[in-house]
This record gives sequence, structure tokens and C-alpha cells, in this order.
Amino acid sequence: MNRIKLSRLKIPALIALMVLSPGLYAQKADINPKQSVLEWTGKKITGEHNGSISLSNGELLFSKNLLTGGFFEIDMNSIICTDISDKKSNTRLVDHLKSDDFFGVRTYPSARLEITHVQHKEGINYTIIGSLTIKGSTHAISFPATVAIVNETITASADITFDRSKYNIKFSSASFFDNLGDEMIYDDIELKVKLTGLMKLSK
Repeated sequence: MNRIKLSRLKIPALIALMVLSPGLYAQKADINPKQSVLEWTGKKITGEHNGSISLSNGELLFSKNLLTGGFFEIDMNSIICTDISDKKSNTRLVDHLKSDDFFGVRTYPSARLEITHVQHKEGINYTIIGSLTIKGSTHAISFPATVAIVNETITASADITFDRSKYNIKFSSASFFDNLGDEMIYDDIELKVKLTGLMKLSK
């Protein structure tokens, strides 16, 4: 290709150059924390609790409109409970979740999921393989996800389940204690994730 001064290119010609030279530009979507949603569910012998938690930042990487990688970080201090209406009981549970019995947010204020490998199935369907870091511990994790692109808007959705016992979260866990009876809390924590971002082009 002959040398072309980009400053002299008109917009349509510049767009054509990007299309004809896919290796020159990478695609990235910055995740919008305010438009993204992360909901959690924790279950125990006698019932369950659920709530939400906020993202602090993240990005998704693409090549030719297919997901190739990315990450997101979670603000652990933002955890809330949505199923307890009594304010005092609600605060007691949230404070306990933030304590060292659970997520120890004073020492570990953020959690991170890093995408290490992506398997594209068909259409908008993927299998994501990554590493999840919680409370200073990192473990491999995999889960199905959908990633849709409409115009320049990216929407990624996934149901993720992780085993809290791997992250040294021991409180009322049968993996660490015997004879818990009705006090037992299951190790699996479920996360429903919906990420929203805008596609960008960058060298």
C-alpha cells in the first residue's frame, strides 16, 4: 500500500482504511459501571439472601467483533442486601458480609475477574475461562456468556457461580466445620452479571 497521510484523508476514506486494515486497529469497549448490573445470591439451609454490588471499572477486548479478552473489577465496599426490609437487620447482615468472616473489605476493597481465554460457540454465545481474585486469592473459573453488539453498544451477560471456600471465606461453611445444622451456609455464591459499554477503535 502506498503511503497515505491520514491528515489528508476524508472521513469515508479513513473508515475504509480501517476496514481494509483490520490488523492495524484493536477493538475495545470500556465498561460503564453505572449502566452495568451485578446481583448476588447466597443460600443457606434455612433460606437465602440476595442483593447487588457495583463495578468500579473494566473493559472488553474484541477482534473483528468477536470477544477475545478483558476484565472487570468489583467495589466490595458497595455490597448491599435487597431482600431484608428491616433496616437494622439489613445493616447487620451487610456489615457481617464486609467483615473478615466473609469478604474482609477493609483489607481487600476490590475483587477482579480477568478473562484469560475465550471460546466462541456460535452467534452471541461464548464460553469464558478466566481467573477470579477475591480476598487476595486467585482461582480459575469458567462460565457461559452472551456478548451482543448493537451499533457501538456492547452488552455482555453471564451467570457465574464461585465456591467461597476456595477464597478462605470460612464462616458457617461445611468445608471447614462439622455439625453446623441449620447454621450451615452453602459455599456456592451466584452472580448475575450484565455489562454495558461502548466500542472504541485504538491502535
